[in-house]
Amino acid sequence: MTTQTPRPEVESTLRQGQSLNLFLATLAFGISFWAWNLVGPLGVRYSELMDLSSTQKSVLVAIPIIVGSMGRILTGALTDRFGGRVMFPVLLVASAPFVVLLAVAGNLESYPMMLIVGFFLGIAGTTFAVGIPFANAWYDKSRRGFATGIFGVGMGGTALSAFFTPRFVDWFGYTATHVIIAIALVVVAVIVWMFMRDSPLWQSNHDAVVPKLVAAAKLPITWQMGFLYAATFGGFVAFSTYLPTYLKDVYDFDLQAAGTRTAGFAIAAVIARPIGGVLSDRFGPRIITVIATAGAAVLAVWMMTQPPLEFPAGLDFVLMAVCMGLGSGSVFSWVAQVAPTERVGSVTGIVGAAGGLGGFFPPLVMGATYDAVDHSYTIGLVLLVITAAIALVFTMFGIKKREPDQIT
Repeated sequence: MTTQTPRPEVESTLRQGQSLNLFLATLAFGISFWAWNLVGPLGVRYSELMDLSSTQKSVLVAIPIIVGSMGRILTGALTDRFGGRVMFPVLLVASAPFVVLLAVAGNLESYPMMLIVGFFLGIAGTTFAVGIPFANAWYDKSRRGFATGIFGVGMGGTALSAFFTPRFVDWFGYTATHVIIAIALVVVAVIVWMFMRDSPLWQSNHDAVVPKLVAAAKLPITWQMGFLYAATFGGFVAFSTYLPTYLKDVYDFDLQAAGTRTAGFAIAAVIARPIGGVLSDRFGPRIITVIATAGAAVLAVWMMTQPPLEFPAGLDFVLMAVCMGLGSGSVFSWVAQVAPTERVGSVTGIVGAAGGLGGFFPPLVMGATYDAVDHSYTIGLVLLVITAAIALVFTMFGIKKREPDQIT
């Protein structure tokens, strides 16, 4: 998306439309993230039904993330051309059939079919790259940390999924649960189409997609923010999708108990994300990112000791969620401040893809390195500590201070 300098005659339109459009974008993001995370909360169920190994289970949980990650590169560029009002409904409607097909695959107990459907279910995860440039276009630079932080609350869809999906299965049945979510996607798509509007400052960018992506990829800030987002948001995605399995393996929770605690983790991250954006507006995103990555490293070390239930372990996980939420908010506040206006969608797509990929690999590593004898994920957590420490050092010393017009 590209924006112009606000003219006096459109300032009132901006003020009047900001809240509604930010709410609608957050709503669309939230329901799409619920759909994107449908496999994780039921991973234990699928493992038992199909007698999956730890590695097979982690692949099943992680596979929707790959399309939700890589697809953001394309949807970010397309959002620059078509705008959020078009892209949100298209992606929501496109995701709905695969939610239903996931139920079909589960009923057939077909692992290959679940992998294929889960791959395409990743479409739902691409909405992130639509919402960031959409929100940016409605707010001036001094409030974009706030705007992207509020939009990021939509990642609470993972909390809703973790908490309600297992309960919906108990209340309504397995197939009906997926039908309900598919209908919700379509209903929200209709609401968005009817009431959402692109910012009056937005202009469609008709540059060819590939050259536009290449230009965004040449910006140093794209890859710098991509790495930090992989470490922060990627960590959130990995935990929110794999935590039910982790809690079952380490603490022997049942499906609903693990889902409830995973929802608490996601809610803590959701609350922390807009706080990270607001604090970044005030104190700068660098210092907030430093705090987030340092905290994640320390808390991962604590996690390796397998703190006892409930309070010590719960506190560890909640604080980890807070750190990842703060970091996610601060990194995209950084993007909003320094990315060239005409390339926000493309930069967002690449950075968002990096964040999603950051959530794709950890579940695979956790599944591959799980010690079933000691019920331990020590190796995976050591790698988390190393990643967070590298991100901390890189944030402090690896990114030079630049003005926005120098990021070209």
